[in-house]
Amino acid sequence: MATDTTAHTQQPNVIERAMGTGTLGSLWAKLQPDLDAVVAPTGTRTFAELNGRANQVARALHAAGIRPGDSVALLCANRPEFVEVLQGTQRAGVRLTPINWHLRTDEAAYVLADCDAKALFADARFADVAAAAVNNGATQLRVAIDGSIGGFSSYDETVLAQDDSDLDEPVLGTTMLYTSGTTGRPKGVHRDLGGMPPGALTLTARLSEASAFQSGRDVSLVTGPLYHAAPLVFTLALPLAYGVTVVLMDDWDAEETLRLVERHEVTHTHMVPTMFSRLLQLPELVRRRYDVSSLKLVWHGAAPCPVPVKQAVLDWLGPVVWEYYGATEGLTTIVTPQDWLARPGTVGRPDDGQIRVLDDDGDLMPPSVAGTIYIKAPDIGRFVYHGDEQKTARAYRGDYYTLGDVGYLDDDGWLFLTDRSADLIISGGVNVYSAEVESVLIEHPAVADIAVIGVPNEEWGEEVKAVVEVRPEFAALAELTDADLADDMVEFARERLAPYKCPRTIDIVERLPRADNGKLYKRELRDAYRAS
Repeated sequence: MATDTTAHTQQPNVIERAMGTGTLGSLWAKLQPDLDAVVAPTGTRTFAELNGRANQVARALHAAGIRPGDSVALLCANRPEFVEVLQGTQRAGVRLTPINWHLRTDEAAYVLADCDAKALFADARFADVAAAAVNNGATQLRVAIDGSIGGFSSYDETVLAQDDSDLDEPVLGTTMLYTSGTTGRPKGVHRDLGGMPPGALTLTARLSEASAFQSGRDVSLVTGPLYHAAPLVFTLALPLAYGVTVVLMDDWDAEETLRLVERHEVTHTHMVPTMFSRLLQLPELVRRRYDVSSLKLVWHGAAPCPVPVKQAVLDWLGPVVWEYYGATEGLTTIVTPQDWLARPGTVGRPDDGQIRVLDDDGDLMPPSVAGTIYIKAPDIGRFVYHGDEQKTARAYRGDYYTLGDVGYLDDDGWLFLTDRSADLIISGGVNVYSAEVESVLIEHPAVADIAVIGVPNEEWGEEVKAVVEVRPEFAALAELTDADLADDMVEFARERLAPYKCPRTIDIVERLPRADNGKLYKRELRDAYRAS
């Protein structure tokens, strides 16, 4: 039976005050101790259990000499211990960096050293990477989760041996996540919250208002790895802050997503456009097999979503799909399904002065003319790229910073994205935005995923090339060769795009280098083609 905590949480600013002091876990442990907080294939934690474990993590850090302001790293799959370490560091006053467990050893070692970690919590599932990575780090505390790692103490003996009662003086910690590295080495995005009043956390306020969480009633589904900003904030940290049960997926699967939504009556989740495409590619009979009517809000972002794909998801799920524009560096806009349907393709209407669209000289672009998007930085809590003053300086132009995206504001002030500046193809002096070409070719019935890049051309400087993953049912048809499919896709594009935008060539590959957060590492494709 659902727990009604409305009367407790409607007191003025009760949740906001708890957010600012690191005591939210304690609040919900008192209000709904026996309600499941985290549900995962590797275990379940009630709100009382989660609060106790978080207190134990904080005390384990203190016992090891880790102090407020120090850095802690976490290499862990989507499991309850991830949440325990997250909440424990949040009340120990330290800075937590979750590490992408898909990284190679040298890449993980780079992040571990770059974030100045004094402690590392590592899932034994990634023992080889963890053991090798710490050889380059100065960690003074190494803890293995769910198994053993050479040179690490166990989670049970280090954490679970501690007192689980609430801390007398919790100190609010921070997180420092690393960018995807699409344009170079990943960098930690650090924002000092010292002295920042909770009311200044506009990201939390805006997302909370849109989410309209009901404690003890709603259920959030985590579809992506928690080392990414969007799953961490949208589907874990924020729902837990409002007393909402969180269900963790450890490995995303389209049909399993539908099954979990039905089983747990999921109300909130976050997806990326690739997930939408995979869900839509399920046979209609499979999609109809599951009851997904419990869904109230599906966030999406992290990568451009082709208009036809989003329209199809809205037609299926109804007006529950909300989009945001932002990155690890910060949130900029939110668009409701109703506003998007009125202006297909928009990512929202920013507040006056929040967005500037500039040319290469820093001059304002007129409405509906694309340029580099610059975002107004907050007066307090500005981000910096950890240890890289030059990268930070390049991101800012006065009081505005850029994520490297290209887009425009229409006459009514609505923001539309056209591409990342790194994805601009210049062929014969003419600009081609790869996102536009991708949004057309993704409609081809054989295309499962696509990347459009510029490759060297002696005459034109660059030419347009598409690299495509083919849907399994098309790949299985022996009479259709890769060459036949590529020719058909080129013709498909020519019927819908100006000739200069159409791919000169299309290559079919087994898998594109797309990260599990939905971002496509086009640099890897460019480098490969330029090397050849």
